[in-house]
Amino acid sequence: MRARSPGLKLLFTLIIAAALAVPLLLVYALVYDRQGQAATAQASINSGWGGDQVIAGPLLVVPFRTVQQQTVQENGTTTTRAVEVEKLLYISPVSNAVETGIAPQERRKSIYRSVLYEAQVKGSAQFALPSDLTRFGVTRERLLWDRAELRLGISDARGLTRGGTLEAGGKSLELQPGKGPAATGGQGFFAFVPWNGEGTLAVNYSYGLRGSGSLSLVPRGGSTGWKVRSTWPSPSFGGSFLPEKRKIDSKGFTADYTVDKLALGQPPVSMSDYGTPGDAPSNQFGFRESVAYDAPSAVDVAGGGANEVVEGSSRSLSVGLIEPVNLYSKVNRSVKYGFLFVGFTFLAFLLFDIVGGAHVAAAEYLLTGAGLVLFFVLLLAFSEVIGFLPAYILASGAIIGLLTAYSAAVLGSWKRARFMGALLVGLYALLFTLLNLEDLALLIGSVLLFLALAGLMYTTRQVDWSNVGRREEQPGEDSPSAA
Repeated sequence: MRARSPGLKLLFTLIIAAALAVPLLLVYALVYDRQGQAATAQASINSGWGGDQVIAGPLLVVPFRTVQQQTVQENGTTTTRAVEVEKLLYISPVSNAVETGIAPQERRKSIYRSVLYEAQVKGSAQFALPSDLTRFGVTRERLLWDRAELRLGISDARGLTRGGTLEAGGKSLELQPGKGPAATGGQGFFAFVPWNGEGTLAVNYSYGLRGSGSLSLVPRGGSTGWKVRSTWPSPSFGGSFLPEKRKIDSKGFTADYTVDKLALGQPPVSMSDYGTPGDAPSNQFGFRESVAYDAPSAVDVAGGGANEVVEGSSRSLSVGLIEPVNLYSKVNRSVKYGFLFVGFTFLAFLLFDIVGGAHVAAAEYLLTGAGLVLFFVLLLAFSEVIGFLPAYILASGAIIGLLTAYSAAVLGSWKRARFMGALLVGLYALLFTLLNLEDLALLIGSVLLFLALAGLMYTTRQVDWSNVGRREEQPGEDSPSAA
């Protein structure tokens, strides 16, 4: 019987390895599907609690009357007349100092979990009218102080379950829902403030807040300071500004921010508000998208008062409570190394076949490849229940034991099977290292592939890959020379 040449054996091995790309891609799709189900479960948990929160304020909003020219058509004639209209003046604080304590907690739904938090926000701000107010197009005598409002914003007002307090000039104010700054989509609360614009206005506020994922603060005014404290050990800092000081350890983190008015690029007073921050983390409720009021430039006083005008977007400081281990991202990355497992295992079988004289059938290659692919399914399934590290140990141990025992039968020797077991242990240890050393993964992987290629070249240096005419002697058959 004519035996297949080494070249043909290599070709069949490559075909089987390529066929295993289909189940690997299916596992890859399975990871994405389970990740989507986890996101849906987290959204369900967060829906009754609160999403990623953005807080803003306090902001002082004062209506004022002004006269503007209006052109109208009357009886086919264009007439220009002066009309008294009402607009809103948005006054930012001269300074705003905020302290926030974040108490995290985890909630589960079936095998899925979500990181929630309760935050206590306390702050003090100072307001004062600019001495050159007229240069902004407003005069003091036209300000309607009897309708002045102090506004504080929370992007998901459902999180305001513990109420809050607001004091101005040492007096406690009655809070009303709604009318938050545009930076939080108009959600929040406000209070009418008894102030006539003279001197400075001291404001103190505090409120409890529930949310999930991240907490962002919109700085506004002359100077903004934010101190954040939490027992969560894995924060993520984002937004337009990073903390000047931060400390992270196993007991939690602290972060201190300071933002000056020149960095914000916003005037102290304006006739328009600033929309939602484009740098804040997006959330399931869509508060990242800018809010735009298509308001006219002027509204007649008799028509019911001024409309909100929003221009541009705000900037934010953001702190996220991230999970230390994102099991889906790690399983996703591990699947990408699936061909590494298949390639090295098949290569070892091929060398035993060509050099060592063992005969490995196509079905045996296929069954071995199925076991290697099954590892990733086991890793995903176990990770969702017991965590990534225990799942990795359990799944890899099961597959190593299975394939080592199978190799003893395929290769006809426990000595060779032990080599295969050692190879698999090395591969799974390498994969775990690559998953945890993301920055050095490419360097380590490329060096090991070079060493593997060098070893393959050395081992097969005597193999005649083109020997297609080799015959195996059968019992009772004379050799060609004897014939």
